[in-house]
Amino acid sequence: MSKHTIVLIPGDGIGPEVTRATQRVLAAAGLDVEWVELPAGATALDQGYDNVLPARTVAAIQAHKVALKGPVTTPVGKGFKSVNVQLRQKLKLYAAVRPVRSLAGIKTRFENVDLVIVRENTEGLYSGIENEIVPGVVTSLKVASEAACTRISRYAFRYATRRHRKRITVFHKANIMKLSDGLFLDCARRIHEEEYPNIDYDEVIIDAGCMKLVQDPSKMDVLLMENLYGDLVSDLCAGLVGGLGCVPGSNIGDDAAVFEAVHGSAPDIAGRGIANPLALIMSSVMMLNHLHEDEIANKIRSAYDAVLAEGKSLTRDLGGNAGTEEFADAVMGKLK
Repeated sequence: MSKHTIVLIPGDGIGPEVTRATQRVLAAAGLDVEWVELPAGATALDQGYDNVLPARTVAAIQAHKVALKGPVTTPVGKGFKSVNVQLRQKLKLYAAVRPVRSLAGIKTRFENVDLVIVRENTEGLYSGIENEIVPGVVTSLKVASEAACTRISRYAFRYATRRHRKRITVFHKANIMKLSDGLFLDCARRIHEEEYPNIDYDEVIIDAGCMKLVQDPSKMDVLLMENLYGDLVSDLCAGLVGGLGCVPGSNIGDDAAVFEAVHGSAPDIAGRGIANPLALIMSSVMMLNHLHEDEIANKIRSAYDAVLAEGKSLTRDLGGNAGTEEFADAVMGKLK
């Protein structure tokens, strides 16, 4: 184990509470780390910056290559571009990866969910290219490039190979968007045929795919899709296992990676000590795997699995009465 320097973005609302709890768990598990704490979101504006994503925050992530990020708030209607969109575009974090699995002790309609959404993170309708053609008529441009479609396809197949996954399914709407989604399919097919023929591959139109997900998610493995579809489907899949408080998230590029809780900043419960830190703790486990700290990652994963299965220290959103720090204490108590 070596010492790591990691940028910490506590975020807004409940962000500082869940990041503090996560730091405590990481320390108790034995991670040797120097945190570089920097702002983003509404907190950055409160501290006097003129952007929700200060240049020094971006520069620090570029320098240290990895960040752990709490939920942030981008003020609505004030002309600021989303923090998350800026991070992905400035740092070329082209792959959003969200594993979704059933958790013992969290009762949902399904008990055998184990899938991964791989989302292209830089293009599509989230490119931010919108124009008012004439008063009352607005267009939004969906961007798809061969380079980006190939890059995310190769990442998904490489991920599946390393994680011993069996199949990749591409969600698309190429029956309607024949050029943009058609290009995405062409690139995915080429990577499969030329580089990863050992991985099973199929395609499904996204509306039918969503229906199949809610009928029986156990039939899905790795889901590959463009930006907007990935945003929607990843939240849908989170609902299969208990909600956004029960899934981790990561944004991966060739030169940097940001690991984050994908839920909101929940300002209505901020400062009350009742927020669930599980999602960020789970995201920190993804970060540890990225840093090749697999032993610590496995310790923490086993610990929170044990706490959830036991059911004695669950937060309110999971049906219990534990507070943020109490949940973190319970996880630390299960570390072995």
